[in-house]
Amino acid sequence: MSIIVIAGTIEIDPAKKDVAAAAAVEIMRETHKEEGNLAYAFSQDLENDGVVHIFEKWESQEALDFHFKTPHMAAFQKKMGSLGVKGMSLEKYEVASVGSVF
Repeated sequence: MSIIVIAGTIEIDPAKKDVAAAAAVEIMRETHKEEGNLAYAFSQDLENDGVVHIFEKWESQEALDFHFKTPHMAAFQKKMGSLGVKGMSLEKYEVASVGSVF
């Protein structure tokens, strides 16, 4: 079975970055409680206030599928409409092996 990694960016209205951060913290807290979630993080780009980076790691596709059906994901997606989203680029990776960088 492969580890699933989701990585990418969301481009938002920089004036909405505080609202976006609050929404991100809320969904991160709930997602960390989900079975099969290994990592789930949003981070503000240090050079561009309008770019938010996303990193997720899941034990399985089934765990990710469950995540997409949760109430907190639905609430987050609804909030996305108020963030002035200008673009989004997310990619899914199926990782066959994992090892230390050093």
